[in-house]
Amino acid sequence: MKISVIGCGYLGAVHAAAMASIGHDVVGVDVDQRKVATLSQGHAPFFEPGLEDLLRAGRESGRLSFTTDMAEVVNASVHFIAVGTPQQRDSYAADLTFVDAAIDALLPFLKEGDIVAGKSTVPVGTATRLSGQVESTGATLVWNPEFLREGWAVKDTLEPDRLVVGVPDGAGGERAERALREVYGPAVKSGTPFLVTDLATAELVKVSANAFLATKISFINAMAEIAEVTGADVSKLAEAIGYDERIGRQFLKAGIGFGGGCLPKDIRAFSARAEELGRGESVAFLRQVDEINLRRRDRAVQLVVDGLGGSVFEKNVTVLGAAFKPHSDDIRDSPALDVAVRLHGLGANVTVTDPAAIENARRIHPQLTYVEGRDEAIRDADALVLVTEWDEYRRQLPPEHASSLTDGRVVVDGRNGLDAAAWRAAGWSYYGMGRP
Repeated sequence: MKISVIGCGYLGAVHAAAMASIGHDVVGVDVDQRKVATLSQGHAPFFEPGLEDLLRAGRESGRLSFTTDMAEVVNASVHFIAVGTPQQRDSYAADLTFVDAAIDALLPFLKEGDIVAGKSTVPVGTATRLSGQVESTGATLVWNPEFLREGWAVKDTLEPDRLVVGVPDGAGGERAERALREVYGPAVKSGTPFLVTDLATAELVKVSANAFLATKISFINAMAEIAEVTGADVSKLAEAIGYDERIGRQFLKAGIGFGGGCLPKDIRAFSARAEELGRGESVAFLRQVDEINLRRRDRAVQLVVDGLGGSVFEKNVTVLGAAFKPHSDDIRDSPALDVAVRLHGLGANVTVTDPAAIENARRIHPQLTYVEGRDEAIRDADALVLVTEWDEYRRQLPPEHASSLTDGRVVVDGRNGLDAAAWRAAGWSYYGMGRP
C-alpha cells in the first residue's frame, strides 16, 4: 500500500521505517528540514536500537522517503498522524496544536476513500472533533493508538502485542478496518489481536493503559515509603505479592520512579480532560500517583545527603545515567537529570555519564559536568548515584572495580538494581529505595 506518516519524531520515524520494512511504500512528512535531511540519509535523529538498519534498508529499497512537502502525500491512501502532544505550558492539559496543524495541512490533499489514522496520544473526544473536517473531503478518520516502549520501539511496531483501531459507524468505518488490517498484514496473520472499537474507546485505551502502569509504579513506591520507616524490604515485598497472578511482577520495582515523554504528561492530560468532562473525581487518584512519583526523586537526593554526612556541598557526586530509561537517549522529564540538577543546586560537584544521552542532556542542563566514559566519571567520586538502569552500571560494574577508581564509599541505588550485599561486602555504604 501507499502510506504517508505525518510527523517524523520518535513515533513517526519508527512507524514509517517499520511499515516500509514490511513492503509498503511510505513517505514521511515533517516541518523540520534538519530532521528530514537526517532521516533521508538513513540516520536516526535519536537513539533507538535497530532503527537505523530499517532506515537504511528502506532508503535502499526505494520504499521509504522523507520530505517537508505535504503535497508528496497525494498518492497515499492511508495517512498516519504521528505528531507530538506535549503538556501545555500553563496547565496539565495536552497541547493539540501539532495535531490540529497536521490535519489542516493534510486536508487539501485528501481524496475520496482515503483513511486518516491518528496515532498520537490525545484527550478523548479529539477524534470526534476532527472527524467533520476529514469527512468533508470524502476521507474517513480513525484512531489507531501506539503502544511503543522506548528502546523496544522497532520490535513493538513489527510485533505488537495488540492492535487497536477506533472507527466510525457505517461504510467508511468498515472500509477503514479492512485497510488497516491490510496495513498490518504480517502482524494480523501471525495472530496479533486486532481490536475494533469506537473512536472514544480507542483514544481512552492508550491513556488508561499509561495511567494503570503509572499507578502500579507509584503503588510500589508508596509501599517503599512505608518500608523505609518500618525497616521492611520493598524488594522482597514486591517479589511476594508479584507471585499473585492477579497482581503480577511487572512494574512492581520500587525506585526513583517514572519519567519520559509519555507517562507523566499523559496522566496529567487524562486528569485535565476528566475535569473538563465533569468527572475529575473519577481519576483524582492520578494526582496522588504523580505526587508519589515526584517524591521518590526527593528521596534519592536525601539519601545522597545523608550518605555524605548531611551535606553535599563541594562533594564530588557521580550520577550514573541521564536518559529516563536505558536503551534510549530521551531526557524528557528524566528522573536522573532531575536528581543531578537538584544535587548541583545543593552545591555538589555533579558529574553525569550516560552511553547515549549526554549531548541531549548537555543542551538542556549545561551547568552540569558530563563525562562519556563510565570509569572516568567515577574517578574520585565521593558518592555514586545509580539512576538509569544501563547494564554498564547495573550488571557490569563490580564494586571492587569501583573501589579501585575512587576512595569514596557511598552508593545510592535509585533503581534497586545493584547487589546490596556485594557492595556492602566491598566496603561501600549502600542506600536503596525502600530497602533497609
